[in-house]
Amino acid sequence: MKSIAGKYIRLRVILIGFIFSLFLIGIGAKAVYLQVYCGPWLSQKAARQYEKSFVSHGKRGTIFDSNHREMAVSIDVASIAAYPRKIKDASATANTLGKALNIKQKDLNRKLASNKSFVWIKRHPAPREAMAIKALELNGVDFIPEHKRFYPNRNLAAQVLGFSGLDGHGLEGIEFYYNSYLEGADGRFTILKDAFGRGFNADKKIAGNYRGNNLILTIDGTVQHITEQALEEAVVKHSAQSGMAIVMDPKTGAVLALAHYPHFNPNSFEKFNSKLWRNRCITDQFEPGSTMKIFTASAAIESGACTPNTIFYCEKGSYKIGNDIVHDSKPHGWLSLQQIVKYSSNIGIIKVSETTGSETLYKTLRSFGFDEKTGIDCPGETPGSLAPYNRWSKIDAGAISFGQGISVSALQLITATCAIANNGILMKPYVVQAITDKNGRLIKNSVPREVRRVISAKTAETMKRILLTVTETGGTGVNAALGNYAVCGKTGTAQKIDEKGTYAKGKYIASFIGFAPAEDPETAILVVIDEPRNQHYGSIVAAPAFRKIAYETLNYMNLPARRNKLTARQIDWRIGSDDQRRSAAEYLQTDRARG
Repeated sequence: MKSIAGKYIRLRVILIGFIFSLFLIGIGAKAVYLQVYCGPWLSQKAARQYEKSFVSHGKRGTIFDSNHREMAVSIDVASIAAYPRKIKDASATANTLGKALNIKQKDLNRKLASNKSFVWIKRHPAPREAMAIKALELNGVDFIPEHKRFYPNRNLAAQVLGFSGLDGHGLEGIEFYYNSYLEGADGRFTILKDAFGRGFNADKKIAGNYRGNNLILTIDGTVQHITEQALEEAVVKHSAQSGMAIVMDPKTGAVLALAHYPHFNPNSFEKFNSKLWRNRCITDQFEPGSTMKIFTASAAIESGACTPNTIFYCEKGSYKIGNDIVHDSKPHGWLSLQQIVKYSSNIGIIKVSETTGSETLYKTLRSFGFDEKTGIDCPGETPGSLAPYNRWSKIDAGAISFGQGISVSALQLITATCAIANNGILMKPYVVQAITDKNGRLIKNSVPREVRRVISAKTAETMKRILLTVTETGGTGVNAALGNYAVCGKTGTAQKIDEKGTYAKGKYIASFIGFAPAEDPETAILVVIDEPRNQHYGSIVAAPAFRKIAYETLNYMNLPARRNKLTARQIDWRIGSDDQRRSAAEYLQTDRARG
């Protein structure tokens, strides 16, 4: 019996040992499988449970005006976030957060009840909001350090600067165009957490230079303020739809001011109509009206087709071209080219363009930069519109000569006028003069760049003298005259085109463009008022705004007061040869004889 019992016990031990051996072999095989074949996958899965990665965007660089005053800076803020899995009562927490942050409880409930491990509650809250939430000490609610873009001057140069979004990317204006320079590098943070979600270690990796580079603009904050204030007054006074103004250094192409009205506050851009965001001085095109007579006259003089004293009969205010009739605001008889510009005769400038020829006029306008982009360092620039001369009808050629049938941007118009002020040399406009790193070291700078010579220095000097008469007694631009400085300029009044492509009754664009001091121009200024009411002439609506901007800007520049030695009457006499003066006298006698 004992022998049988012993055998049974040994058999049972062997069987149990065999079974345990199978278990051990299975466990070993599973361990090898998990460690060798599934190791990387399991490591990643484990890491996701105790590691949390955050991406922090580096501070954007500062934007300064030409005097190194801050126009756009980045400040430190604490954005509010939550970990839904750590919140026990999502409804109560949502109710508390909603009241403190003025957010709909329904939206917060949806976020806090989600299966996500991390959700944003509010990015870039106001300081008082962040302090109120911190005081509540809510479980599962956290504060993440970020950077917020701040514009200390509010609406000053808003359309030029543009703005950036929550994630620090430029969305409009300079912020968008120079985003690659301004944007800081992204920093990645890895936070290690225990089973209760508490952080116990962290690793921070930052690629490259964490802070972005700085921009120094050509915009002068003081001149910008002067320009915006004068523009706003003009738009409000004349109940206009909107307005634009540009101040430029004619010798370099540097933009000193670029203003719009209505304006917007980039600190809260989302509260404003998106139509106000764009830089309309650069993106929008319009028919310039009589300011285009500057360039038609330049083409005539440069080509040798006319002199300032060449006389044209202005048909007493009504001139028929085919089936169309062109009118002047006031009837004129015989006028010299200089007087045509001074009194802004449409009929006279048409006859000048007929003498010059369509091909010459077209090539001159193209040389001045119309129908092509200036290349300014701002987004969305329009090239304008100018049809090839071989497609012009007779009325087309006449209309283009006085600024209808051609579309330009405000920037093109002032850049072309600066070429006359700069002795016939066209300069490339720009708004950023330098880029520096976070330590102030120069990375890149912009220098004045000549595009081409448009007209000879002699023609430019002649045009200066002609444009000076516009602001003298009897000229259309007398409201732009300054007591202490001689001003060259030209008024413009153009009827607007409606959506159907026809001229809209009662809708006009009034403008004035000019430069001063006449003998040695230091600043060029353009004012454009869109759809003024009651009065619509550039001489009444835009010229006074020009005068205010010019007067305050020249005083700010501390330029000594000086007047041109030549008066309008002396200019009338001195331009041209003796033969031309005799010819003018003969024409005047003929005019008197005709009554």
